[in-house]
Amino acid sequence: MANFTAKDVNDLRKSTGVGIMDCKKALTETDGDVEKAIVLLREKGLATQARKAGRVAAEGVVVAMVNDDNTVGCVLEVNSETDFVAKNDEFKAYAQAVAKTIIEKNPADVEALKSTTISGGTQTVDEALQELFLKIRENMQIRRFERLEGILVPYVHGDGKIGVLVQAESPAGTAPEVLTVAKDCALQIAAMNPAYLCREDVPAEVLESEKSIMLKQMAEDPKMANKPEQVLAKIVEGKVGKYYSENCLLEQEFVKDSSMNITQYANSVAKTINSEIKITKFVRYERGEGIEKRVDDFAAEVASMVK
Repeated sequence: MANFTAKDVNDLRKSTGVGIMDCKKALTETDGDVEKAIVLLREKGLATQARKAGRVAAEGVVVAMVNDDNTVGCVLEVNSETDFVAKNDEFKAYAQAVAKTIIEKNPADVEALKSTTISGGTQTVDEALQELFLKIRENMQIRRFERLEGILVPYVHGDGKIGVLVQAESPAGTAPEVLTVAKDCALQIAAMNPAYLCREDVPAEVLESEKSIMLKQMAEDPKMANKPEQVLAKIVEGKVGKYYSENCLLEQEFVKDSSMNITQYANSVAKTINSEIKITKFVRYERGEGIEKRVDDFAAEVASMVK
């Protein structure tokens, strides 16, 4: 029996940044000798990833995928450090396999996903990532995913820059007309980036903040100075309506036909098949959104070293 404890495994993980299972294997192979285990991990190229993990992984790919009958799907973001790796065929194949794993096995979160056996393979998702690292030698991370069930249509824009998944409801099921409406909505979402599905989804605090901004804007406008409060209230109401039409998918002007909004478009198609079509949810991921990219200032770094 190997001479090490769970604490030893955890300490090795902390000091190297390598996954728990790889740390456990290294300690087993070195009979609990931590220093030898570190050397072994370095020899395998795994400990190198710990040194690179501080580098920002803001590139990568977004995958939007559904199963064969459009009833289960997911949106997934896998990040890399460089655009070069994001275009690597093995990296893209890995991201596709992870998306299939999410659809097939429904993991609870990213951590659960990492320990799940990858679709079509025998390794876990994390083990497959470690193996890919040995080939690519760049920090890669599974950042986030969302899995949906229902009538689903995916759309990926810009070679994985934006991924959208649209969920619909209809008695007609996955009829071509229903899927067409969902696909058009996915294109709309990718292009117009609505913040919400409908006005009911807008948080009360967000709406109050918008109204406050509108009132302050009017207070600064000399033309509004002498208008009665009820008039100002009507103006605010109109501005709120415009906010909804800009930020809520179902009220946005349909980009393919400006004479109608998305709800009107869905209803017009529904009439042709005598069946209701509702868009009930969407997920939109944009690669690297919210990640603060590191900007290296070489001159400042040299200056700090001189000091």
